[in-house]
Amino acid sequence: NMEKIYHIGVEATLEVIGGKWKPIILCHLGNGPIRTGELKRQIPTITQKMLTQQLRELEEDRIVDRKVYNQVPPKVEYSLTEEGKSLREILVAMSVWGEERIERQQEAGNEVTLLHTHGGYLNY
Repeated sequence: NMEKIYHIGVEATLEVIGGKWKPIILCHLGNGPIRTGELKRQIPTITQKMLTQQLRELEEDRIVDRKVYNQVPPKVEYSLTEEGKSLREILVAMSVWGEERIERQQEAGNEVTLLHTHGGYLNY
């Protein structure tokens, strides 16, 4: 079993929330528990395969909890664990920074559209 060495702490953060999709998935989960289908509707550009893979990795990292309801058809719901909720400040900060950047781009005359602000997390 090889010892794991991180050069700086941000590596450990990026290991969990790095990549294109995970921060987006986590922000949507900031609204509270959500079913896979609903999550897919809220992130229309992600493929089902990619969504499933990303959720599985987040579950392995204990950031996301998966609950299966024993009914027909089976209902699967994802929610943030306590550790997942502890990412809130980081993700809100990332969202706010991005919103401000988009505003600056709009003021500079660039055609940029923001569909949703970071309201989700405020429900926790």
